[in-house]
Amino acid sequence: MTQPSALTPAVSETGDPLLLTPGPLTTSRTVKAAMMHDWGSRDARFISINHAVLAQLAEIVHGEGAYVTVPVQGSGSFAVEAMLTSFVPRAGKVLLLINGAYGLRAKRMLDIAGRETVVYASAEDTPPDLAQVEALLRQTPSITHVFAVHCETTSGILNPVAEIGALAAKYKKSFLLDAMSAFGAVPLNAPALQADAVTASSNKCLEGVPGLSFVVCRREALAATQGNATTLVLDLLDQWRNFESTGQYRFTPPTHVIAALHQALDEFAAEGGVEGRGGRYRNNCRILIEGMTALGFEPLLKDGLQAPIIVTFRMPKHPRFDFQHFYDGLKTRGFVIYPGKLTVAESFRIGCIGRIHETEMRGLIAAVHDVLKEMEITGVADAVRS
Repeated sequence: MTQPSALTPAVSETGDPLLLTPGPLTTSRTVKAAMMHDWGSRDARFISINHAVLAQLAEIVHGEGAYVTVPVQGSGSFAVEAMLTSFVPRAGKVLLLINGAYGLRAKRMLDIAGRETVVYASAEDTPPDLAQVEALLRQTPSITHVFAVHCETTSGILNPVAEIGALAAKYKKSFLLDAMSAFGAVPLNAPALQADAVTASSNKCLEGVPGLSFVVCRREALAATQGNATTLVLDLLDQWRNFESTGQYRFTPPTHVIAALHQALDEFAAEGGVEGRGGRYRNNCRILIEGMTALGFEPLLKDGLQAPIIVTFRMPKHPRFDFQHFYDGLKTRGFVIYPGKLTVAESFRIGCIGRIHETEMRGLIAAVHDVLKEMEITGVADAVRS
């Protein structure tokens, strides 16, 4: 791929702008092509494809045998709400560890469902203090479940889920994990975490397309959720029992999305699974941070907290820096980035995931430099930071 400039915008394999976002994201030509066929939802071939997809998703988090994958038609938030409202009984109480928008969303879901919560909140650039988490568990024996977000894409922070899972197990609490943005790129062992359920979706690190989410559930824990669900369509146990008895969805599945995910999982395996996919993303993240830092931008997070999924940069204070101009200039050059969602600082975000490689990341840095020149912001880092 040629280096982008105002005259040569970067494009994906199919000529679209590159999506440097946390999803939807840039997908391969072959994943797109997998959606060019129509599938009957009760056709034997489609049922076989779906079965293979569900089995492989559980394997990614080492859940073979003890865990099953329950798909949910919809975006990732559908699976999170299905997990929370299926696993938490009416008399349950959830310790929510919140350091971003997705933890807050889980709180809203539980409030609507009438489930009691205990909130431990930290700043968006700060992981939970494990000593305080343990103190809450020790002081509040009525807590039945612990909920955490693996990679909180509000900031890009990687939360200490292994330690959180160990605390949940120590105090005999059910551990529920939103792994939406890290599943497939950051190593995750559901049995070692003693997690009862882990959620993710098709359109993040697996590089499928939007429309399917899923919950990898410990089989015994799922069986114990009878009567918990607050809705019919988000009842994970009912969904799974239908698969066991018929091999089919209760309601119309997103057939094209599932076929695309089947292809995406083949490509995921060919790249080396979590190790290979995560390695490429880590390299993308390194190039992004090094290049942006050299141009004067300041990452929000320290190295040890940064997940290789999406990077938040503080908004420059230079008097000539205008984010809309910056965003539009990058889009014209073929790169779509994301505005920030922080309360702790003005910011914007750039993703490292999707069908993006080193060449495209270096092209992005060249495009950022080009846009800064267009905005008459040149020179050393201090000129950008002001």
